[in-house]
Amino acid sequence: MLILGIETSCDETAASVVLGPDFLRSKKESPNITVLSNVVSSQIEIHKKYGGVVPEVAAREHVLNILPVINEALEKAGIKREDAPKKIDAIAVTVGPGLVTSLIVGIETAKTLSFVWNVPIIAVNHIEGHIYADFIGKRNIGFPAVIMTVSGGHNLLALMRGHQKIKVLGETLDDAAGEAFDKVAQMLGIGYPGGPVISVYAEKSKVQSLKSKIILPRPMMNKKNYKFSFSGLKTAFLYQLKKDKHWKKRIPEYAHEFQQAVIDVLVGKTIRAASEHKAKTVLLSGGVAANKQLRLQMERAVREKLDKVKFQMPDMAYTTDNAAMVATAGYFKARAKKFTPWHKIKVDANLEL
Repeated sequence: MLILGIETSCDETAASVVLGPDFLRSKKESPNITVLSNVVSSQIEIHKKYGGVVPEVAAREHVLNILPVINEALEKAGIKREDAPKKIDAIAVTVGPGLVTSLIVGIETAKTLSFVWNVPIIAVNHIEGHIYADFIGKRNIGFPAVIMTVSGGHNLLALMRGHQKIKVLGETLDDAAGEAFDKVAQMLGIGYPGGPVISVYAEKSKVQSLKSKIILPRPMMNKKNYKFSFSGLKTAFLYQLKKDKHWKKRIPEYAHEFQQAVIDVLVGKTIRAASEHKAKTVLLSGGVAANKQLRLQMERAVREKLDKVKFQMPDMAYTTDNAAMVATAGYFKARAKKFTPWHKIKVDANLEL
């Protein structure tokens, strides 16, 4: 079964074609999902000078890029444009959450193709897409699974008892971790997006957190709930800079301590949730899942603190926004026959999981 995925929730214009086994032949919980193409047109260089995404600029870029990106995805998948109506079994498109004007471009394109090609359409939640990035390829994921999804706009823990059976355990009350990374990088004047640059500087630090004189809070880490809050951490970081006249000489140390504070919270709450809900698998997903130390420390914590629990994280190519994850989520929704008539597909910028 071939699924065309379309993703335009923020500043990446993406399209992908994935191949999954025929529904009648495979009802496996973790079937082999093969990515035939995954094309992403990034706008990072455009928004870098603003220190963040400008919605209207992003939307205009999506309009310019969406059709070329889809055509490239079809071509790389070995599908001629004239053959697409016969070969594509369904179109999966992100309908939210995200930037309204960006989402509209992808949705209207998907609706048009669905109508012209006479191909069913599948509405996909962007966060659900991140979760299903962990199901790309040959995976063996047991349920129940606890999922930490962390990105620039979203930060939540969820419990997955099976496909289409996802319950949110807790989410951020204010800033998501990725957003906090961006703001802290801006304070340090080291560039955008914040996650990658802070990671690079943190690797340069010769001072480990236990020896550092820079001490930041681990917000809500010891609370019994699974909610998150990184706004206070961001403020605490700013106060630390204001007290230190020589902070510009200690940027790697500051980056290291901030990154570790975020990781401690994410890992600590994930392990506790997995233990409480007797998870068989722990999944990590989202753009911040590209962070090297988060990947290493989460994997180590699962191995050392949870008995016989598997750990899965997506390949690096599927951590940040992409359409392969949307197409994969679409495959599992199609298997459950969750299609939406093209004329009923609507944008929902605040769509909840």
